[in-house]
Amino acid sequence: MDSDKTYDDPCPIARSLSCAGDAWSLLILRDAHAGLTRFDQFRKNLGIAPTILTRRLAALTEEGLLEKRRYSEHPPRDEYLLTPAGQDFLPVLFIIGAWGRQHRGGGKLVRFLDAETGTEIKAVAVDEVTGAKIGTRPMRIVLPDDS
Repeated sequence: MDSDKTYDDPCPIARSLSCAGDAWSLLILRDAHAGLTRFDQFRKNLGIAPTILTRRLAALTEEGLLEKRRYSEHPPRDEYLLTPAGQDFLPVLFIIGAWGRQHRGGGKLVRFLDAETGTEIKAVAVDEVTGAKIGTRPMRIVLPDDS
């Protein structure tokens, strides 16, 4: 996917995928939401090659989902913190996870629990205006006006 082309694409899905649409980026964001911030933490948890991790962290930082902050001068070490845009990505991850649980489930799966109630979180996408679950009502796509 050519990110220069998709950034100008009128489709917000294409634009979103251009900055966070590969599996490694999504898993880095998942781990950042779980509290990981340091390169070695991401590398160890994901089993990702350092060169790939370096590129993904740089891209997520450039796209404004993570912020790079120096935590040690000697030796120089940085950590990666979620920005407000990165924090807003959590529901997207949960919806992807809900889809995976339904269509790629089987075997043992991680569960996500509400820390206060202990109940399992069951993510659904709901239209804020109608209150309807997305996918239960007809929809149409309206292209932007070229004038």
